[in-house]
Amino acid sequence: MKKPLVGALFAVLLLGAGIAPATAATSHGAAPAGHTAVKAEKEIRAKAVNFAGTVALSNCSGSVVRTPSSQPGDPALVLSNGHCLETGFPAPGAVVFNRSSTRSFTLLNASGSGVGTVRASKIAYGTMTDTDISVYQLTSTYAQIESRYGIKALELSTTHPVAGTAITVASGYWKRLYSCNVDGFVYRLKEGNWTWKDSVRYTSACQTIGGTSGSPVIDNATGKVVAVNNTGNEDGQRCTDNNPCEVDESGQVTVRQGINYAQETYGIAACIGTGNVFDLNRTGCTLPKP
Repeated sequence: MKKPLVGALFAVLLLGAGIAPATAATSHGAAPAGHTAVKAEKEIRAKAVNFAGTVALSNCSGSVVRTPSSQPGDPALVLSNGHCLETGFPAPGAVVFNRSSTRSFTLLNASGSGVGTVRASKIAYGTMTDTDISVYQLTSTYAQIESRYGIKALELSTTHPVAGTAITVASGYWKRLYSCNVDGFVYRLKEGNWTWKDSVRYTSACQTIGGTSGSPVIDNATGKVVAVNNTGNEDGQRCTDNNPCEVDESGQVTVRQGINYAQETYGIAACIGTGNVFDLNRTGCTLPKP
């Protein structure tokens, strides 16, 4: 996992408290004339992704999210990682469900400025089994958040992400954007005692750090959340904490030092019913049960 604070505090020493949003690497030579229109289109699309709707936790990142069927009067939801829960890392096989919480989150606007604080009423769902997610239910509705702060929730995609898609990892903790592409998918991603299924692997441009855990992974074209950032192989070790390894269907293990990963979120909406209430028995819901 991207440790919530250790890597983050080290980065503060290196970079200082004010960190500008990351930008894509640029070449030192002039771009061919034929590439100008394509470059301009990519830059316009990139500008559409910002920090609006993201949140900063005490130790991680997150975002206010909604399903396609969520209503303005529903209690809003915040998405982050299971390993960012204030209750600690859930053990393999464990699920946190409908547990009371008063955790607070700093809500950010498009430029990354904090505009207010929203508070949880409960941990609606959290696990590190098969995936690495936490979903908090807030005391505020979507309509109240939009009225008070002018911020709309990010919508959860309900379709599997696609390899090659241009994405942005938006960290509310660091107020930093990471732009890259979906490189592919991992049958099983193993890290220490945990195993995650069908994980998203980024191309190397997304060099996420501690504190980016829980950041929404946003499809640049649709603006929808397709995954939640959670880990990366830091030291080239094999399947250890902070050094996840890839395992394919035949059991072959691959280690990719410096490569980072996310957990897909398209299956979450199927588990949420009327009033934004989690119902793990709903048709199509495949999240692990308590």
